Amino acid sequence: MPQLNPAPWFAILIFSWLIFLTIITTKTTTHTYPNELSPQDKKAFKTESWNWPWY
Repeated sequence: MPQLNPAPWFAILIFSWLIFLTIITTKTTTHTYPNELSPQDKKAFKTESWNWPWY
């Protein structure tokens, strides 16, 4: 039974994780979005308190 021999399966697991951690993560971190975000105005908006008549 090949499941009882961990040698080839462990090597496949290690190599697949190495590929996963090196190639795929660099592809995902270098991805750029087509519409870059622009910084918003830094002015603070003045909020007014609500003046509701409570009866």
